[in-house]
Amino acid sequence: MDKQRNTGVLLAAIAMLSLLVSACGTQPNSGGTANSEPIVKTEPAKPPSDKGDQVVTGGDLDFINQAAPGNMVEVELGRLATKQATSSEVKKFAEQMIIDHTKAGEELKQVAQGKKVILPPDLMPKHQETMEKLSKLKGAEFDREYVKAMVADHEKDVAAFDNIAKTGVDADVKAFAAKTLPTLQMHLQMIREIESKMAKK
Repeated sequence: MDKQRNTGVLLAAIAMLSLLVSACGTQPNSGGTANSEPIVKTEPAKPPSDKGDQVVTGGDLDFINQAAPGNMVEVELGRLATKQATSSEVKKFAEQMIIDHTKAGEELKQVAQGKKVILPPDLMPKHQETMEKLSKLKGAEFDREYVKAMVADHEKDVAAFDNIAKTGVDADVKAFAAKTLPTLQMHLQMIREIESKMAKK
């Protein structure tokens, strides 16, 4: 009698275990663990950045407010050099300045308009001083002072554009700086070569 009872209990236990296994097997896959929450993947924390649709502030704003009159003075000095320079190389360089900095100025205007930034409309005082100084010179003396000014300006420009291309926050301002930088580096190389040739004469 006890054997029959024990056998009945054992069969009942096996049947219950089978039902439990079957029930677990029909649950939807939720990562391999019953009643577990779906696994949520998280991205590493990223520093905040402007994707190009925010207001330009800080160093980015200062950069474009410096770059705009910088482009203007390069164009104006280039025009002056085409009239008053003696060296054909200096005149050729000046013509390149007019073309490249006019283009860069227009591209910067588009960036500024997209950010609702009003760029400085006039040359900065230091630029006006350079213009006045060079406008009084002619011939070889003009060539020498113009080349000297262009070396100094482009050394500063290359450093400023390189810095914003690497560390700027606004995506559009960074892109403008990165795009313009190779042209400025080419200008610096050109004017240094002209300066070197003039020094040997």
